[in-house]
Amino acid sequence: MKKNMTRMVAVVSLMTFTASCNKGDDMPPAQSRTITIENVLDSKPLVESGSFKGSGIPPVILPGQSVSFSFYAAKNQRLTFATMYGWSNDLFFAPENPGIQLYDGSGNPVTGDVSAQIKLWDNGTRINQAPGAAVMHPGTAEASVKNVKEVNGMDDYGHTYLAASQLMQVVLNYEGNSKFTLTIKNSSGGTVNETPFSPGVWAVSYVAGGNLLLPEPVYSAGKLSMNGLTNIAEMGDITPLSNYLTQQTGIFTPLSPVLVVVYEGAVNPFYKVGESDRGEGLKELAQKGNADILAAALKTKPGVRNVYVLKDAANTVLLPKINGAMGGKVSQQLSLLPGDRIALATMYGFSNDWFFATTGNDIDGAQNGNVSASVGLFDNGTAISQYPGAGITQANLAGTPLAESKNIQAVPNPNAYNTLPSVAGIVEVTLQ
Repeated sequence: MKKNMTRMVAVVSLMTFTASCNKGDDMPPAQSRTITIENVLDSKPLVESGSFKGSGIPPVILPGQSVSFSFYAAKNQRLTFATMYGWSNDLFFAPENPGIQLYDGSGNPVTGDVSAQIKLWDNGTRINQAPGAAVMHPGTAEASVKNVKEVNGMDDYGHTYLAASQLMQVVLNYEGNSKFTLTIKNSSGGTVNETPFSPGVWAVSYVAGGNLLLPEPVYSAGKLSMNGLTNIAEMGDITPLSNYLTQQTGIFTPLSPVLVVVYEGAVNPFYKVGESDRGEGLKELAQKGNADILAAALKTKPGVRNVYVLKDAANTVLLPKINGAMGGKVSQQLSLLPGDRIALATMYGFSNDWFFATTGNDIDGAQNGNVSASVGLFDNGTAISQYPGAGITQANLAGTPLAESKNIQAVPNPNAYNTLPSVAGIVEVTLQ
């Protein structure tokens, strides 16, 4: 009997050991992988720029004539422009830097006559003759080029001028949803400084961290004229400066701290195109860049194995490339089992509620290398959209989003406001 009991214990022990070994064989060890998300956008400092001209041939703006153009702007952004005082050697009209104030201290759009913000400037490259139709162009060059200087009643050669606001009437009209229209009227007719205005250029700079990225895109008082302004001031030729401003105009956006989710299954755990926001925190990520609420909700969901919120060590947000400097980058080591998938999301920072997220079946944990093709750009449908980077209600531009209720959809490109780079030209994701 004792021998039989000993045999039974041995058999049971052997079975237990075998079962344990078989269970281990069925569970391959987790693999350690590193995911990296980088803002690779080659950013530009100007939101918008453009030109204006008269309707005649040549396309000057004669006394009594007007010209208008429209643009978008957020709080703290300014509008600047330049146009030649036509019957001069090298004088031009422009707002005093950093440009025309578009919102008051309470954040309300400025409307009406803003002519007082316009000044007359001497480009410093030609000797000034008495202003009038007899001025010869281009005239005599200065023996030594001077800095750009305001003409405040009298130039360096004793010629007198009325205030710019008596020669040019500038009126702002607010169209709604961050859109303005500026009208420039030549009101110099019948004055001692009657003059046509040349075609002109205009620009609006992005604001980041409360500062204009390019606060003096057209001229700098007390410095030499540059970037083609001389062509406008001397000849009314906008081509060089217009080309420069175009090169400085494009997309600028940070990316919010990045949500990374490791899960098992085949369905993204926090959103689906065509459905509305689930109220679990994606709205807060898409509108304000706050991923913490969604991260906390996901940690309670079945099938979700790990959740991370990755913040850039230097700036929290991932800045784009600025003046050649590399953009922000975050990395996270992941422990992945066979069949695991990876989802991520980050806010298009200068939007109302756009977010980048993995699409389709997200990222297979077994993939290797650049997986940026798995990322798309989506509209969360919870806030009214405005011009990206120039919206008065965009949270990251000191605004309060205006609620709407639509299903999540891909952001078209071109969209209603501009044309964006490819998603891979903004967000780069690698898995190694």
